[in-house]
Amino acid sequence: MPLRHVLLALFVVAIWGFNFVVIKLSVEALPPILAAALRFFCAALPAVFFVRPPKAPWWLVAGFGLAFGFALYSFLNLSIAWGMSAGLSSLVLQSQAFFTMALAFVILGERPRRMQVIGALIAFAGIAIIATERMAATALLPLGMTLMAAVSWGLANVLTKKAGRVNAVAFTVWGALAAPIPLLGLSLWVEGPQTVLSALAGFGWREMAIIAFLAYPATILAGAIWSWLLGQHPTSAVAPFTLLVPITGLLSGYLVFGETITLIEVGGGLLVIAGLIVTVIRGRASEPRVRFD
Repeated sequence: MPLRHVLLALFVVAIWGFNFVVIKLSVEALPPILAAALRFFCAALPAVFFVRPPKAPWWLVAGFGLAFGFALYSFLNLSIAWGMSAGLSSLVLQSQAFFTMALAFVILGERPRRMQVIGALIAFAGIAIIATERMAATALLPLGMTLMAAVSWGLANVLTKKAGRVNAVAFTVWGALAAPIPLLGLSLWVEGPQTVLSALAGFGWREMAIIAFLAYPATILAGAIWSWLLGQHPTSAVAPFTLLVPITGLLSGYLVFGETITLIEVGGGLLVIAGLIVTVIRGRASEPRVRFD
């Protein structure tokens, strides 16, 4: 990947790492599934009135929205509301890189290169070290729901890749449109109409700022850049960058909530970085350069 594309991927990593802190704030301020519904409602509207639909099959756009918006954030928001810390959530969710590679192999026939597999294994060892350090304080159900969120993200990545080189902003915005109604329906069913109405009645500037960050920088901007990168490069070359999200997620959790970072976690983080370096090494010197235009 060209250096400019690597820097774009790292920019997305920084946003998504801090995103977990803001998600935790959102589920403390609002019912968790309702928070996800408001996030994607704001991400889709009013943008859909100004952005043309992407040149991709409607089922791919809707499938991406349901996988990335409905499934991922239903599982993730509930897991954080039920006890997963912001830092540990950012860590466990990055198993999506491996689900992405596996699904891309099954659905798209993409075969990761040997160095990518080795790098992923090194990074996974780092994630396992950090998870072992933090797992004792985490219930099994929230952990399992975070893993389901990771599977959902992996599916969203593969659907994005299958869509090809479409307009990334249009794909993200119109995909987001598929999520709010199912999320709102799930919120009314799980959290109850009275809880939803009470939360909406008390919606203020703090809640608005939280949802605005989740909807625009974390969903539209970062999601559009990510979709564009997936359209330019093999899935197995892009997805491993998210293995750095636990680093920014753990740091954000420490700075905002005082979540501690131990020496063992630092060691695991260094392994994650080492795995990423190995993963993005070019397997072939003839890899074509892609212009950003």
